[in-house]
Amino acid sequence: MTLVNRGHGDADALLESAIQHLVGSTVPRDLGRARALLRDAAAQGQQDAATMEIALVANGSGAPADWGHALRLLEALAPRNDAAARQMALLQRMTLRDDGMPATMGPPERLCESPEICRYPGFASAEECAHLAAAAQDLLAPAMVAHPVTGALIAHPIRTSDTAVLGPTREDLVVQALLRRIAAASGTRTEQGEPLNILRYAPGQQYRLHSDALPQTRNQRILTALLYLNDGYGGGATAFPDLELDVAPRAGDLLLFANTLPDGRPDPVARHAGLPVTRGTKWVATRWIRADRYDVWNPVG
Repeated sequence: MTLVNRGHGDADALLESAIQHLVGSTVPRDLGRARALLRDAAAQGQQDAATMEIALVANGSGAPADWGHALRLLEALAPRNDAAARQMALLQRMTLRDDGMPATMGPPERLCESPEICRYPGFASAEECAHLAAAAQDLLAPAMVAHPVTGALIAHPIRTSDTAVLGPTREDLVVQALLRRIAAASGTRTEQGEPLNILRYAPGQQYRLHSDALPQTRNQRILTALLYLNDGYGGGATAFPDLELDVAPRAGDLLLFANTLPDGRPDPVARHAGLPVTRGTKWVATRWIRADRYDVWNPVG
């Protein structure tokens, strides 16, 4: 049973029903049905439904991904929605192919051979970095970590930042263009990435020494991509103590490193830490990349 019981023309009820079908709590999850309900609500002027539909069309939730269709929907929404208009303006400043992938990619700086650690200077513009930080503002909450045995997310003092996860309905086209750029830099498919995490560190906050590889998983985190969203703060370097390597954060730089050995086992020397921030606020976006496709709607191992 759905919530569409206040009249067929009720766009808000259509949106509520779409969300139920996305969440799959009171009704079985049905991404295709959710997409159809969002389309109906958007057609009646429900702008939240329109923005959610655009995200799902582009990332392939409930149907094959279609960047061109999503872009046309965003263009149609932009004249009556300020956020959509800002996204369009930012997308127009990107150099993109017809599928949303980057048309060009600058070369990386290789910081370490084993494990492979690369830095892409100026990977994202100041506007793009600001967009990611703004997208997370209403979602920020104390960060969680994976339990070392079960893998379940738990609160833990090892990671004292605030964090926000940009799930599939929050992946606007600017976010998705950046995710495609990360996929191109890492030589992986966009579908291998977990949802983007946005982290905010205040003075004294840090991410103590840890490995991004997960325990007891069939689909390991083989790579980590860290995008530094700002600079001008004190501390906050990314440290690899076993390699005697500290990477200073610079706004717009992407740090990409391997978490596993060639045989797929976690690489112990890939352990790293986000050193304490001493002044100001540090913002960073993290994308963990799996060995195979990661289904955010049905995450398994």
